[in-house]
Amino acid sequence: MHPSERPENGQPMRPQTAAPWVAPSGVVQTVAPTAQTTPPLASYPPVAPQYPYGSPTGQGANTYGPYPPAPPAPPAGGGEPPLGSEQPVGQTPPPPRRNRLWLPIVSAAAGAAVLASFGTAGLLGAFEPQNTTSVSLASLDDTGTSSVPVSSSSAAAPDWEAVAAAVRPSVVAIEVQIQGGTAEGSGVIIDSSGNIVTNNHVVADAVQGGITVTLSDGRVYSATVVGTDPTTDLAVIALTDPPSDLVPASIGDSDQVQVGEAVMAVGNPLGLSSTATTGIVSAIDRPVSTSDGSSTTVVTNAIQIDAAINPGNSGGPLFNSSGEVIGITSSIASLSQSSGSIGLGFAIPSNLVDRVAAELLDSGTASHAFLGVSLSDGTATADGVTRRGAVIEQITQGSPADDAGLQVGDVIVAIDSNPVNGAESLTGYVRELASGQSATLTVVRGGSAFDVDVTFAALSSGSQ
Repeated sequence: MHPSERPENGQPMRPQTAAPWVAPSGVVQTVAPTAQTTPPLASYPPVAPQYPYGSPTGQGANTYGPYPPAPPAPPAGGGEPPLGSEQPVGQTPPPPRRNRLWLPIVSAAAGAAVLASFGTAGLLGAFEPQNTTSVSLASLDDTGTSSVPVSSSSAAAPDWEAVAAAVRPSVVAIEVQIQGGTAEGSGVIIDSSGNIVTNNHVVADAVQGGITVTLSDGRVYSATVVGTDPTTDLAVIALTDPPSDLVPASIGDSDQVQVGEAVMAVGNPLGLSSTATTGIVSAIDRPVSTSDGSSTTVVTNAIQIDAAINPGNSGGPLFNSSGEVIGITSSIASLSQSSGSIGLGFAIPSNLVDRVAAELLDSGTASHAFLGVSLSDGTATADGVTRRGAVIEQITQGSPADDAGLQVGDVIVAIDSNPVNGAESLTGYVRELASGQSATLTVVRGGSAFDVDVTFAALSSGSQ
C-alpha cells in the first residue's frame, strides 16, 4: 500500500497477524477477519502481517478473525523500536525500510509481533553448542511421497483442475477447542501413518483432547500433538486410529521456486474446507515477523504470494503447478482489521518445513542455529557500492560470531551469497539452518568487504 493511502474509515492502514478463525456456535460467517491494530512506533514504515487463520486466546476468543496481541513496548530509555513495528500510513515514512508485521492465518492464537532490531534480532541467546545435524522427511521411514502428483501440469501450462483433484485428499481442516470457544485452521498429510503438518499457532492453545481433523471426504478423526516449534511456527499432529487410505502430499524443493511461477493454496478459510485459490509467487525470501504473544518471535524469509488466503488457511499447503508442496501458508498482510486478503500472503518454505517436521517426528523438538549477535538495520559501502545489511551491535562472548572474529560495527551484507537487507532478513536466513551447520558471511568493515566462515551453535529455548 502507498504511504499516503488510508482505509475508508480514515484510520491509518496497518497489517496485522490473524489468529485462527473462530466461529460462534459453528455458524460460518463470510466476513473478513478482524484483528486489533497496534499503536504506531516511530521510525519504521507501516503495515503489519497477520495470521490468515489462527485461534485467538483470551479476549476476543469468540470474535471472528485473527487476534494479534499488543506489540512490544519500545525499549526503556529510548533506543530503536522493534523491527517490524511501523508507522501508520499517512505519516512521513522513515528512511527506506520495508519491515512488515504479518498476521498468522490459522487456528489458535497468533498475533502481530515484531523482532527487536537492536538487542535481539532473534539471534542473541544462551550459548549452547551442540552437534545436531539436520534431517529430512525423505530420510524417515514412510514419510512423504516422491512422486509428482500431476506430471502433465507444468509452470508453463498449469492444469489446476487436475492439480486440485490430485492434492485435495492430502489437505485437512483442523478444528481446535480453546479456552472460550473453537478455532479453525488447515493442515497437510505428510505420511500414511496419519502425521500432519500445520502451524504451531493453530494448535498451540488447544485444550486437552481438543483437536479434530476432517479429511477432504468428510471423515472426522481426533488428533494429538506430536511436536511443536514456536521458532518457525510449525507443528506436527497425528490422527488417532488413522485410516489405511490416507494420501500423503508430495514435498517439493522450495529452493527452486521462482518469482512469477503459478501456485495454488488449498485450505479451510473461514471454515470453508477444501477451498483452492490460485496466483503467482510475488517474491521469495521476504522477511516476515510474527508472534503468538509469547516471548517467541517467528522470523521467516517467506514465499510471498498473491493467491487469496484468509483466516483458516493457516497451516495449509501451497502447491506448485505439479502439485508439490512448496510452502505452508501462515500469514497475510492486511490494510485494516476487516480487510481480509489483499493479495499479500506468505508461506513458510517447504525445505524449512521438511527439516523441522522431520525433527519433530523424530524427537518432538527442532534445533535452530545460533550466531550470538544483536543486530540493527544499516548500510555499508565498499568498492564504490553501498548495500543494505545487518549491523552488529553486540556480540556474545564465546559465541560462534565471537569465535569467527566478527566485531561490533561490522555490517553483514550476505550469507552464502544471498543478499541480507537488514537484521530481520539475516535472522530469517539463520533460523532456516540447524545447529552444527556452517555458512559464509560477507562482511563490510572499514570500507572493505571480506568473507567469514561461521559454524552455528544451538539456539536455546530461552534465548528468544
